[in-house]
Amino acid sequence: MNLLRIDASARPDRSDRFPRGSHTRRLTERFVQRWLQDRPDDLVTDRDVGQSPPHHVTEKWIGAAFTKPELREPWMNDVLAESDALVDELIAADLIVAGVPMYNFGMPAQFKAYVDNVVRVGRTFGFDRARPDDPYSQLLAGKGKRLIMLSSRGDYGYDPGGRIAHINHVEGAVRDVFGFLGITDFHSIAIEYDEFGGERLKASIAAAECAVDDLVDRLAKEAEPLEAA
Repeated sequence: MNLLRIDASARPDRSDRFPRGSHTRRLTERFVQRWLQDRPDDLVTDRDVGQSPPHHVTEKWIGAAFTKPELREPWMNDVLAESDALVDELIAADLIVAGVPMYNFGMPAQFKAYVDNVVRVGRTFGFDRARPDDPYSQLLAGKGKRLIMLSSRGDYGYDPGGRIAHINHVEGAVRDVFGFLGITDFHSIAIEYDEFGGERLKASIAAAECAVDDLVDRLAKEAEPLEAA
């Protein structure tokens, strides 16, 4: 299997190594290392958009992306080169492990730039004007792809039914945009209480790490018969 790890935190270090390090990097590292213990031959591709953000969409990018490939001028291919590389990684991945912290109730700008680069007509979704009532198609559907989102939050109570779940615009947005492409097998785990620190943060980290371990064990076992087939 091919794993694609995407880290979106602006913090370059992990919280298990530095006091103010990234919780999401801590979780993505734990997930990948635990996965490789069970499946050491699987391939891992690392994409650090937190430290090397993709370029934002521009007028030239839009013009190039919405021009049919056979009609593109050379400069258009140059403009889309980074986006094409990101799309190629996503298409090749069986399992996407995304570390996406909450910034001001939503995803980081770095990850939004990534999203805008991989949501590509003709590559990850289709659009057919001949079907005016349902023009969109999911080009990544039916390929067995799974998305694991590992998040962190400064406050607490963002999960469904929680005290401030209504202002959590991270999990839903990420789930919906990848679902639009056809990746609907979605799992999420988050650390809370980062701004509070203390025992509540420690307990939240421990619970998230246990949840990561359990998820890896379950998904790795489910993947074994697929490999044997």
